Amino acid sequence: MGMTMTQKILAHHAGLESVRAGQLIQAKLDLVLGNDITTPVAINEFEAAGFDRVFDKSKIALVMDHFVPNKDIKAATQCMQCRTFARRFDIDHYFDVGDMGIEHALLPEKGLVAPGEAVIGADSHTCTYGALGAFSTGVGSTDMGAAMAAGETWFKVPSAIKVSLTGSLRPHVSGKDVILTLIGMIGVDGARYQSLEFTGPGVASLSIYDRLTIANMAIEAGGKNGIFPVDEITRAYVAERVNRPWTAYEADPDAEYERTIEIDLSQVDCTVAWPHLPENAHSAREGKDIAIDQIVIGSCTNGQLPDLAAAAAVMKGKHLAKGVRGIVIPATMSVYRACMKEGYADIFMDAGCIVSTPTCGPCLGGYMGILAQGERCVSTTNRNFVGRMGHVKSEVYLASPAVAAASGIAGHIAHPDEI
Repeated sequence: MGMTMTQKILAHHAGLESVRAGQLIQAKLDLVLGNDITTPVAINEFEAAGFDRVFDKSKIALVMDHFVPNKDIKAATQCMQCRTFARRFDIDHYFDVGDMGIEHALLPEKGLVAPGEAVIGADSHTCTYGALGAFSTGVGSTDMGAAMAAGETWFKVPSAIKVSLTGSLRPHVSGKDVILTLIGMIGVDGARYQSLEFTGPGVASLSIYDRLTIANMAIEAGGKNGIFPVDEITRAYVAERVNRPWTAYEADPDAEYERTIEIDLSQVDCTVAWPHLPENAHSAREGKDIAIDQIVIGSCTNGQLPDLAAAAAVMKGKHLAKGVRGIVIPATMSVYRACMKEGYADIFMDAGCIVSTPTCGPCLGGYMGILAQGERCVSTTNRNFVGRMGHVKSEVYLASPAVAAASGIAGHIAHPDEI
């Protein structure tokens, strides 16, 4: 029986000719990732185990992005612990105030992930890098701590779901709408511990940023990872950033899948996930009666320059509805600079928004946009669980940047076509 893309990558990193779904393996890693919340726990476990070295200082990335610049003494203490560890072991890829960014946007931008590589991170959205044809998945901080010393970890080889894409996206529709549509179809546990493997002629019509968004939210369907084939779009993106050898893997023609899901991209509309699960998918056109208090445009899911361009195109020459707060968060410092250079920052500020330093901030209910009881937010982030962005009686509606911008202008959930 043939192997899927994910299974081929895992087999290679385990030093095996082949693997099968459900098999337990020990695999070598190309990168171990942590952030300012998860790394301190990993460091504590690393030290408790008596480790006194890291396996490769060039294959560890520590990104201070959740509460940076620090929001309080606890956040400052966590970052100090990470900073001290990075200095102790001379970690090559340590990112802090001034050169940081939201981790899952920053690592691809910096060329730290390439096709065919195996990456783990102590953050559930590490599955983002499947957009580049890599195997990447989130792990706990204990596993991260051990991996920083050993350079390998264990996996149960996942089975796979094939997502066959045809057609191309309509105006205002993006990768965010595709993944919300898919999660609406299969549910938040529809791909539990499975690989979501995207294929079909429709893939070629998706930008690398659409793919990053889709792979990022594979975890919201319960997936172990999401992964895209390596095509000319991938190669062009990687060529500008990666200066080391890499390998593109393809699924075998007789690879085994649990099921196949078909999505015609031309039929996907602007989609919003109502509270309190990403599977609660609705058309943006259904939201006229849902008044909102805030919009957030950014995050590891939708903070790239094309995301901000889409929002700016909707907002240009317009202003947020009275009583609506707008928060725009470029995902990295280079995106921030480009946002200013292209004039998007002025468009956002003229519309009544603030433009923040890169941070995860409001996505996890940290800071920079916490909701009070009864407030509603349309957000381009990836989770809308109870209390995710603040009070347990607040509401988060997940949407694309274009929909968030349109909603901020309308004062209620709105389709960009309606603005």
